[in-house]
Amino acid sequence: MRNTYPSILILVIIGQSLFAQSLPYPIVDTGVTTFYDDVSIITKPKEGNAFFGQDANYTGNQASYNNNGNGTITDNITGLMWAKDMGEKMTYEQAFTKAEQSRLGGYSDWRVPTIKELYSLIQFTGQLKRGNAHKLYINTEYFNQPLGDTSKGEREIDAQTWSATQYVGSTMRKSKTVFGVNFIDGRIKGYPKFNRRKKEDNKLYVRLVRGNTSYGKNEFINNNNGTISDKATGLMWQQADDGQARNWEDALAYAESADIAGYTDWRLPNAKELQSIVDYTRSPQTSKSPAIDALFSTTSINYPDGSKGHYPFFWSSTTHLDGRNPFASAAYIAFGEGLGKMHDKVMDVHGAGCQRSDPKTGKPANYPQYHGPQGDIRYVYNYVRLVRTIKPTNND
Repeated sequence: MRNTYPSILILVIIGQSLFAQSLPYPIVDTGVTTFYDDVSIITKPKEGNAFFGQDANYTGNQASYNNNGNGTITDNITGLMWAKDMGEKMTYEQAFTKAEQSRLGGYSDWRVPTIKELYSLIQFTGQLKRGNAHKLYINTEYFNQPLGDTSKGEREIDAQTWSATQYVGSTMRKSKTVFGVNFIDGRIKGYPKFNRRKKEDNKLYVRLVRGNTSYGKNEFINNNNGTISDKATGLMWQQADDGQARNWEDALAYAESADIAGYTDWRLPNAKELQSIVDYTRSPQTSKSPAIDALFSTTSINYPDGSKGHYPFFWSSTTHLDGRNPFASAAYIAFGEGLGKMHDKVMDVHGAGCQRSDPKTGKPANYPQYHGPQGDIRYVYNYVRLVRTIKPTNND
């Protein structure tokens, strides 16, 4: 008898691809195909075994680009067109002037990308070694990505990219802040518009974008069964987290064993899926809420100083290749403030909606800890919000 399984698999993949292309906000996959435990690369874990359910166990919309030969790159998944080059660093205001005046490729509708548009380009196959770029977090076959100029005293990671998305709160010493992506170290952070040390406006790179103005805009539906569907991305979400903080291994296990609203195909979201539900118009400072739509319910936590009414970090399934042991950390999204400790004071240093990473495990008594120049807080025991893909053939 003829084996029909390969043909069926191809049809399923084609069907999923066509479904993604029909969505206004398709999430581009992280590109991760390697498997990790807490400290090392491992062989592919089997279902039911430890560390099953991580990023590489699930394949999403694979990145696909066209070089148009005129300084522009088309993203075939998102429908966005990008500038291949970024030019020189500039202030936030200058970035908008550049977009308004650009006629790149013969087009006059260029704009500064939102943080969700910009984050669509990130690939978690990148790696940082001892603060230096080993492999960038963007596809360098299509995009030119400069490094920080070490001859001017910059670090290689000082090559951040502006988004158009301003933080609705403030960071550090009440600084007006804009979210950006660092494609050298694989993070979203809030960057002050004004550099207090240099006493001048901060300058970052900008990569212009055009097309698909619906990208990054969620279309949430309350299914009234403990789940929220996003018609824009084709993803269904757990409406309320379960109130438990876990290390990364336990977060994966919880996701794989979940049975919610009659569905058993829940998973821990990858970093890009999780970032898609951040609501950058909300923050603990301004709306007294986490940075997520009010349809969702989020456990509140106390800060290390004992103050109440704050919100946790949420694990992703994505290993973040950075640090002394590059395999030992996983990415999270801060739906509460992006805390750090500076001048012996815990404060919001990167904004609600930032993406950083935590060690995957550690002794609870040893945390929180503070790390790096902004004293980024490390909890290790973070929270979980599950996701599943809405099947186009089902009544989801």
